Amino acid sequence: MTQIEKAKELINTFATGDAEKAASLLAEGYIQHNLAYGTGRDAFVESVQYLASAEVKTKVNNIRAYEDGDKVFLQTVYNFAGAGEQVAFDIFRFDSEGKIAEHWDNLAAKAEPNPSGRTQIDNVAPVKDIEKTEKNRRLIKDFLYDVMQGNHSEKTPDYFDGDTYIQHNTGIADGLSGLGAALSALAEQNIQMIYTRVHQVLAQGNYVLAVSEGTFGGVPTSYYDLWRVENGKIAEHWDVMETIADKESWKNVNGKF
Repeated sequence: MTQIEKAKELINTFATGDAEKAASLLAEGYIQHNLAYGTGRDAFVESVQYLASAEVKTKVNNIRAYEDGDKVFLQTVYNFAGAGEQVAFDIFRFDSEGKIAEHWDNLAAKAEPNPSGRTQIDNVAPVKDIEKTEKNRRLIKDFLYDVMQGNHSEKTPDYFDGDTYIQHNTGIADGLSGLGAALSALAEQNIQMIYTRVHQVLAQGNYVLAVSEGTFGGVPTSYYDLWRVENGKIAEHWDVMETIADKESWKNVNGKF
């Protein structure tokens, strides 16, 4: 199996309850960064077994999957034991033996369409421009530094093709105009969206996923942003924001990032 196939097989064990399959895909020293779960292969297997015993079957619907070196990044809709649909970005790192060795994620409740009628998961399209992977990664790194971290906000228009920007954030309309209106509305409520540190920037062709840390309204927040790049400009955006749990509630000591 390819790395993407293995990652999909692993998340599907939540639905199938196949603990043996999960164990076969994971490295023994599996490192877990979801703070609600214990670390290690056994802890993951126990989660699969627990879900298998639940009265309501867990549902897993993978939306899109990408690969960058030893990492696979997925967007998936989960419904764990009937608790409600959640949209997630998962990142899996593979070791030299082809086992899944580490995992990071962000999850948020599935929401109604945004002001432009777009959902958190629509507009799935094939990867293209593989030869531009590193150029597109560089573009997003620069965008994060200049715009999201506020170092050169005057450069914002340079990253877009006018106002033709497709937005899947649950509360923001399309275009730079939609983004500006949303940020102005937040400012009126004295709410700031701050990016302080970028932890990972993964890319395959024209799709780039960034994992960042910051605050939203003063609350520690993890930002997962997926961008589609077209002709050297940012063309489309999906994201999942998640509040970082208080340390006293963590089930592992690996940290969110």
